[in-house]
Amino acid sequence: SLMQDFGPALAAFSQEISAQDLMPLWERQARLKPGSSCVPALWQYQRMRPLLDKAAQLITKKQAERRVLVLENPSLRGSTFIANSLYCGLQIILPGEVAPSHRHSPNALRFIIEGEGAYTAVAGERTMMSPGDFIVTPNWAWHDHGNLGNEPVVWMDGLDFAIVALFGAMFREDYPQDRHPLTRQDGDALARYGSGLLPVNTDATPGQGSATPVLRYPYDRTRQALEQLSQRADADPAQGYKLRYVNPANGGHPFPTMAACMQWLPRGFDGKAMRSSENAVYSVVEGCGSVVIGEQRFDFRAHDTFVVPSWEPCRFEAPESCVLFSYSDRAAQQALGLLREERVA
Repeated sequence: SLMQDFGPALAAFSQEISAQDLMPLWERQARLKPGSSCVPALWQYQRMRPLLDKAAQLITKKQAERRVLVLENPSLRGSTFIANSLYCGLQIILPGEVAPSHRHSPNALRFIIEGEGAYTAVAGERTMMSPGDFIVTPNWAWHDHGNLGNEPVVWMDGLDFAIVALFGAMFREDYPQDRHPLTRQDGDALARYGSGLLPVNTDATPGQGSATPVLRYPYDRTRQALEQLSQRADADPAQGYKLRYVNPANGGHPFPTMAACMQWLPRGFDGKAMRSSENAVYSVVEGCGSVVIGEQRFDFRAHDTFVVPSWEPCRFEAPESCVLFSYSDRAAQQALGLLREERVA
């Protein structure tokens, strides 16, 4: 009879302590296994590109401040996040437009998808942008964007918003003018820090908490590095030829929270499956192929975007040669001792 009373008594107890903002651990519903509720998803560029044009007709850069279509994970609608830890958006800027200067505590990256003639100005240096370039906007650096060319330019924004929001450390500030004054010549950061050498008197020997001093990693250099790697090494059975972008001041990732990579899958690549605790977002730079994420298969073409949530097995196939850019929360997970990955048989 004691066992019969156990259920109702416990239920009454749960109600009693709930009034004190308490809950019993034994009733916890939280997931106690790797992965998340996020689902794999792919956004086709051929569907998004007309919507970006329509957004450009409907709202000015000034009205929107940043004219961006946010890629939200289907399981996180209303959050603005593509994965539990990451934000992803596609931004379009028309000829002659300026996106006004501001700064914020989240780190931001830009990956240029289409168009020439746009620039981003970061911390007093203007950097021109070309397709395939990886652009760094460290946290709390003033930045504005503009388009000096004669065609629309589209890029992907990747931010660690979700990580910063988790800590309640979201700070943001607008600059009084649209543009922040330029104090350094174009290309200064790349010339100074991008050759595998550092000025001896540089203040850019930061700890792990700092972003890279290189503001632009040009695609032609990255493509050349992949080409050279492929001539000297065998392709990884799961990832093909994959390089990570590096902070030359400390050998770490470009951001304290986010890693970024470029990989080449050679023609006929039939990859093995891998899974990792990192959450990763991919942008297809060149070519086409397919990816199996968990139980789902997605065919991708140039400029498509897809997300691989934590601990989902991921396998690539490339009947034709293709190049993929990706960014992830690997840097934060490594810093916290959380990263795990494994080959899946």
